Amino acid sequence: MVSSKFWGEIKDPVYGYVYITEAERMVIDSFPFQRLRRIRQLAGAEYVYPGANHTRFEHSIGVMHLAKLLTSNPQLSEIIDEDTAQMIRIAALLHDVGHGPFSHIFEHLLDKFLNKTHEDMTTWVIQTSELRDVINDIGYDPKVVGKLAVGSLNKPGMAFMDQVIRSAVDVDKLDFVIRDTYHTGAEYGHVDIFRLIQMLDVIDENLAVDIGALSALESFMLARIESFKSIYFHRVGRAVQIMLAMAMERANEELNIVDFNSVDDYLALDDYTMWVMLKECEKSRSIIRRLERRQLIKCAYDPPPFYIRDKIISAIFKVEGIRNRIRDQIAEEAGVDPEMVIIDVPTLPSVPYYHSVLMEPMEVPVFHKMRNGRKVVRRLSEISGIFNVLRGFMNILRVYTEEEHRRKVQAAAEKLFGDLPMEMRISY
Repeated sequence: MVSSKFWGEIKDPVYGYVYITEAERMVIDSFPFQRLRRIRQLAGAEYVYPGANHTRFEHSIGVMHLAKLLTSNPQLSEIIDEDTAQMIRIAALLHDVGHGPFSHIFEHLLDKFLNKTHEDMTTWVIQTSELRDVINDIGYDPKVVGKLAVGSLNKPGMAFMDQVIRSAVDVDKLDFVIRDTYHTGAEYGHVDIFRLIQMLDVIDENLAVDIGALSALESFMLARIESFKSIYFHRVGRAVQIMLAMAMERANEELNIVDFNSVDDYLALDDYTMWVMLKECEKSRSIIRRLERRQLIKCAYDPPPFYIRDKIISAIFKVEGIRNRIRDQIAEEAGVDPEMVIIDVPTLPSVPYYHSVLMEPMEVPVFHKMRNGRKVVRRLSEISGIFNVLRGFMNILRVYTEEEHRRKVQAAAEKLFGDLPMEMRISY
């Protein structure tokens, strides 16, 4: 077992000095992790926020740091030993190691052509790349770390281990909300995440938030919602992301981008290598040239986000066949080629849930302590009016087209969506 004693420090703009162990240094110095320096956290957002050029590398360092704070808080430090805590920190460090070029944009190709997610790739990279040997040398099982890194270890009686990395309130989300707002300059990340971390406890093997941190939890929920609307789903940033996704999909026809013969082939792909491939490929070259000149597709229809609690209704626009029929109707009404109309529906739960056996989906377990020390679990929706309003699915539906077709497509989209059933209409 490699020593988990202090090795050195990394200066982070968000947290100050982050102290790392010898084991963590070995992981950080591996090629798969160093590759994250060349994968931006918010590809596309830099067209809106020039400072948003931070990478998955520093985000992953931050997630590891928060995992250390959480596993050493007064509650969790009593139930896990240092060896387990170190393994959780390494898993947190590696939680994004499977991301492809341009981060979540590459997910489009993984999903469409391989039926995979970046979490699947993360487990694959950890278990088959040089990380496998590094983790073995440290003294852990790569299969265990690979599952824990994506929150799917499912160790009996230890569900909270997965939830540290993947849950409604996990160290990944806590870091990216404040880190992304820091680098963009947006003002939604002023959340006392350290209060939240110190007030997390384990109740019946699941993470739960002490009600004493309710205001910090509500601030986190609000900050995350505002970040999604103003950063992640900004209409201009999404335009860039859509164009990059189109470029990669077109190039895949010629270059077979997703045909990986080995994990090394996959790891050879990053923002730099992919940009060059897209620029040199005949089928994608024109899109890259436009991005280099900021000649973007334009948003013709952009109503405010709307909230629906019914998951089935929320998922309707995500069905490609339905979306294509809507696209074709808009194109026919506007008198343009269907390829000139793009329907963007980045639907997501406003409070993504991957949590516990305690609560139904979309709930966050909270508790309060009785005078006798007993911990009583409550539903957050029972005690937080703010959460009850936000609970549900935030939906964004936009229509993009080229500048010259903007007015015609806008009129066609407004005419079509005005005829939708009441429960599916976009409310102004």
